[in-house]
Amino acid sequence: MTDMKRWIEDHFEEHKALLKRFAAIPAPSGSEDGRVRFLMEYISALGYEPFTDEAKNVLVRLGGEGKAACFMAHTDVVFPDTEPLPVREEGDRLFAPGIGDNSADVCAMLTMLKYFREHGMEPKSPLLFVFDSCEEGLGNLKGVRRVMSDHGDGIESVICFDCSLDEGLITRAVGSERWRVACTTRGGHSFAAFGSPSAIHRTAELITKLYAQALPDKPGSRTTYNAGVITGGTSVNTIAQRCEMLYEYRSDDHECLEFMRKQFEELLAEADCEEAHFEAELIGERPCGKAVDEKALAALITRCEDAIVSVTGEKPARSAGSTDANIPLSLGVPAVTFGLLIGEGAHTREEWLYTDSLKIGLEIGLKLLCDNWFR
Repeated sequence: MTDMKRWIEDHFEEHKALLKRFAAIPAPSGSEDGRVRFLMEYISALGYEPFTDEAKNVLVRLGGEGKAACFMAHTDVVFPDTEPLPVREEGDRLFAPGIGDNSADVCAMLTMLKYFREHGMEPKSPLLFVFDSCEEGLGNLKGVRRVMSDHGDGIESVICFDCSLDEGLITRAVGSERWRVACTTRGGHSFAAFGSPSAIHRTAELITKLYAQALPDKPGSRTTYNAGVITGGTSVNTIAQRCEMLYEYRSDDHECLEFMRKQFEELLAEADCEEAHFEAELIGERPCGKAVDEKALAALITRCEDAIVSVTGEKPARSAGSTDANIPLSLGVPAVTFGLLIGEGAHTREEWLYTDSLKIGLEIGLKLLCDNWFR
């Protein structure tokens, strides 16, 4: 057993207890305050000097001057709970809402910082560790946007720890645009005003047309759409005066995103009339990658692949996804995303991970950093 593996084994119960404590702290996007306090106290106790910003990111910088390699893990979860989240261990699994997305990756970074401190390790070049906010849903990547706005000129590459390890490496950014669409009509009593235009009916008609639209035909790209939420109406015997829906389209190609926006705007304009007025508000936007130095990105991918292969013996697949890495990739900064755990059920309250996969993730993370960025 290597010294690194032995250290992980010796500290694993401590690491698991850390994850159980952290995963219980509620953290809806934009309300990560409890986790921010925990992180500031824990990282300070390790002997580092963390700092925060207005976006509720927690950052730790190591090394001297110059461009930094950045390592990120988002602290928010998709659930709106403000009370402690339930965490339990059963057999070979840990269960909790958000435990794999993304509490385990956050705690892996914390334990890696502990390892560096206990071994007196100094980086060969500057490093920036970021525990960022608002990655999920309508958080709209607020945390990483702030990081790249404040520090982007001083960041040479970004590795985001997110998702499950068996999903492989996310090396391409899937962009998206999310809209809130509101329809208003005259409405009325379901019997006395029968025939009056219904906002629900007209919204349903628009959704039907959106689902019949043609997708862009561009080889090598993938584009999707979805109407995810629809609300409206007053009662069963009322013709609805107002209806709202949330609609999004995604693509790994920015030209395809532009195609989808144009088509959406055209269908919306066709639906808008004197009897049914439609308004649309852009509530979320994630960009695709643009103009990234392909050689620098390939080198970063190779570093990640080598670390994973050295521990698991298997070369990870590559895919496209929507993560914090979208922002640096859209700015031309090489970025890769992969997870330090194996589990299932992300974005459900039954989410779980294999407990022993945390050891594999810790070893991959430590080997990646120790082999490439530490003396």
